[in-house]
Amino acid sequence: MLGLRTTIYKVGNIQKAKEWYSKAFETNPYFEEPFYVGFKIHGYELGLQPEDNPTQSKSESVVSYWGVNDIQKTFDRLIELGATENEKPENVGGEIMTATVKDPFGNIIGIIYNPHFKLNDN
Repeated sequence: MLGLRTTIYKVGNIQKAKEWYSKAFETNPYFEEPFYVGFKIHGYELGLQPEDNPTQSKSESVVSYWGVNDIQKTFDRLIELGATENEKPENVGGEIMTATVKDPFGNIIGIIYNPHFKLNDN
């Protein structure tokens, strides 16, 4: 295993999702096709794929957490953009804070502030 590379969110309307994620992550996609939209997020891939049967009820069995510098500010911004609160920012030990929101398409987006995290190529 080489580490995480890509997080993919299934969406009912890929055009609206592309617009929302462009605002939420403050970047434009580098790849756009009807079957996939890809964003580069500081060395990681965020992908959008259309759902065959769109649903707002999605599993919470796996959550990817995107690193942020200010968790409350990021959480509030995502809510302002149309996400809904799932788990408010909370301290999970030491200085580490996590939170989750649901995007307008029902996907869980995790955010984490972890001042100890460093990429390791080992």
